[in-house]
Amino acid sequence: MQNCRVFLVVLDGVGIGELPDAYRYGDEGSNTLGNIAQGVGGLNLPFMGELGLGNIIPLQGVPATTQARGAFGKMAEASPGKDTITGHWEMTGVVLNRPFPVYPNGFPAELILKFEKAIGRQVLGNIPASGTAIIKELGEEHLATGFPIVYTSADSVFQIAAHEELIPVTELYQICQTAREILSGEHMVARVIARPFLGKPGSFQRTTRRKDFSVESPEETILDRLVSKGFNTVGVGKIEDIFSNRGLTASYHTGDNFTTMEKLWQLAVTLTGPVLIFANCIDFDTLYGHRNDVQGFANALETADSSLKQLFSLLKADDILIITADHGCDPTIPSTDHSREYVPLLVAGERVKKGATLGVRGSFADLSATIADLFAITEWSKGNSFYRELVGN
Repeated sequence: MQNCRVFLVVLDGVGIGELPDAYRYGDEGSNTLGNIAQGVGGLNLPFMGELGLGNIIPLQGVPATTQARGAFGKMAEASPGKDTITGHWEMTGVVLNRPFPVYPNGFPAELILKFEKAIGRQVLGNIPASGTAIIKELGEEHLATGFPIVYTSADSVFQIAAHEELIPVTELYQICQTAREILSGEHMVARVIARPFLGKPGSFQRTTRRKDFSVESPEETILDRLVSKGFNTVGVGKIEDIFSNRGLTASYHTGDNFTTMEKLWQLAVTLTGPVLIFANCIDFDTLYGHRNDVQGFANALETADSSLKQLFSLLKADDILIITADHGCDPTIPSTDHSREYVPLLVAGERVKKGATLGVRGSFADLSATIADLFAITEWSKGNSFYRELVGN
């Protein structure tokens, strides 16, 4: 099947039940899909249901089926942590042995002082906070002083918020790049994130010009290997940011689910294989999970289900659609942070064995091994491929 087009779509934050070590992260009881389904009285996800989503775990509104059109299972995260970088890296074969640093009490004073000196201005904040809450709290002071707002969360992130009319986006990106260069060694956070916003006090709104400055993978990914073997790899959404523009032959940065899916539809019509198209749908996490918006999350899932069905209708005979997630972000629990969960695994295509059970995969890295097999790449030792389960021989 090395001439296929593989569409790997990550539904950011859409977990499917707590991992055995969830208690270490304070995430007992997390089940993003299951708890949302219960919270809204049932989800309407007919396409993913047909592929076998309801066969993975009981989901209100998504019944199990004996005639699944796809292969189904779930994956455990082998790396410690529950952040975006760790999850995406593991999908491409990079399993970390220690988590990225987090700062539940804010960043050390000496680190902030070094950053302030480098950018030539003071900062506000330096606390763990919700992105929408902190611009509401400090936005007016930011406008009065010109000081950027620095904050973090339970994830390994150094976030910098600034009003676009006060600090232009290009300047904010430069400030973030400076932070990225400073945050090394013991303070090597997974991501520095530019968080531009607009509006007036009382009505501030974050814009879509967010940009992530990620640490670079310490190991070869399956993306790197594909490119080295002459294959095309296309990133859609924030994939280019997650992988620091490495291992991609083309990128299309999008800031919301609709634009991401629209780009995938276009690529399905115009791209010829063999190619890996790797996409991240961000809205579940940023707009709903982190804001504990259960109904909004449910609505986004139902919209995505329809969009994925349309994408599937555009695929060719040799194409493969893989739907998964990078972590959980359960909006029904008190925390507004990511949750340590299994992630769903759905695979479909004309050549995929219908109703194949992929079981519980021990690592997201199994995806990288399967992709290697789909493109007939040999000597890839990361993860355990489920290629044979997909093709049935």
